[in-house]
Amino acid sequence: MKIITILGARPQFIKAAAVSRAFAKSESIEEIIVHTGQHFDASMSDVFFDELQIPFPKYNLDINSLGHGAMTGRMLEGIESVLLKEKPDYVLVYGDTNSTIAGVLAAKKLHIKTIHIEAGLRSFNMTMPEEINRILTDRISDILFCPTEQAVNNLIKEGYEHLDCKYYCVGDVMYDAVLHFLPIAKEKSSINEKLKLDKYIACTLHRQETTDNEAYFKNVIEALNTIHQQIPVVLPIHPRTKKMLDIYALKPEFKIIDPLGYLDMLKFVSASSLVITDSGGLQKESFFLKKYCVIVRKDTEWTELTDAGYAILAGYDQISINAAVNKLLNKNLSFTEEFYGDGNASNEILSILLKHD
Repeated sequence: MKIITILGARPQFIKAAAVSRAFAKSESIEEIIVHTGQHFDASMSDVFFDELQIPFPKYNLDINSLGHGAMTGRMLEGIESVLLKEKPDYVLVYGDTNSTIAGVLAAKKLHIKTIHIEAGLRSFNMTMPEEINRILTDRISDILFCPTEQAVNNLIKEGYEHLDCKYYCVGDVMYDAVLHFLPIAKEKSSINEKLKLDKYIACTLHRQETTDNEAYFKNVIEALNTIHQQIPVVLPIHPRTKKMLDIYALKPEFKIIDPLGYLDMLKFVSASSLVITDSGGLQKESFFLKKYCVIVRKDTEWTELTDAGYAILAGYDQISINAAVNKLLNKNLSFTEEFYGDGNASNEILSILLKHD
C-alpha cells in the first residue's frame, strides 16, 4: 500500500511523528511525504523532521507567504503533479490547514482515496479558515479517523452514517507523540535552564484571528503585560506575531524568546504553571501535560476540555483573560479522564488501514 502523506504546518509534523513510526512497523506500507512548505522557517520546520525522526520529505513544494487562495491553489497544483507521478493508493492528510484541503482536493479529482486524521472536529465558527477546511476535508474523505467521541457525534449529526465513507474513533495521535517524546525532552532539552525561571506561564499566539485584528491583539498583549506583573509570562514568538507587534507598535513587557522545537516546547510547557494560547494543538498538549489552559479565542473544537474545567475560553477581552488566569492558577482537578484515548491511536490507525487494503 503506497500512501502519500501531506504535511505543511507544525502540528501536522507532530502527528506524523507518531503515525509514521507506526507505519514503519509494517512492510505492507510505503509512505512518501510531501512537504508543502507552509512553515518555511527552519526553526518551525526542518528541526521537526530532525527531532521527531519523521522520514525526510521526498518532495518539498516550497509554497508559503501567500494569501489563502493563492497558497491553496499552488499547493493543489503541486500535489496533483506528485500524485500523477507516484500513483498512490491513498493520500493522507492531518487537521485543517491549507495543505489539508489542497491534498484531499487534488486526490479526489484524480479518483485517489483519501484518509483524514483528526476528523470530525467542529468549532461552529465559519469565519475561521480552519473550520471551512476541516468540514470540506471530512466531506470528501474516504476514511476518517476521529480523535474523540464528540468528533464522531459531530459526523453522525451531519449524516455521515449515510455517506460512502468509513469513520472510526481511534484517539488522538498527538497524545501518542507526547507519551513517546516527553521522556526524551526531559532528558535532552535545556530550555528551562536557559530561562532561569522557577515559575512562569507558557504562552503562544499565532492565529490570524488573534494577530490580524488590532483591537483583539492589543487587548491580549495588554492582558499579558498585566499578568506578567503577577507571574512571569514567556512567549516563544511566531514569525506572524513578531511582524504584527511591529506593525501595531505594541510593546510587550513580558519575556519573548525565539521559536522552540518540539522537544524544547514539551519541556517548556511541562514545567510551566499554566498555559495561555490560541493554538488548537497546544490546548490538548496542555491537558496531556497536566496543565490548565486559558484559550485566547471565542470558540474551540476541543469542547471536552472546557466542559470539564481544564480550559477556559477567555476570548479577547483583557478582564476575561486576567480572570481566567486567576481562576485556573487556583484550581485542582485530576487530569485522569481519557478524552483522547489511551495513547495507542497510531497503531489503531495502522491496524484499520491494513484491513482496508
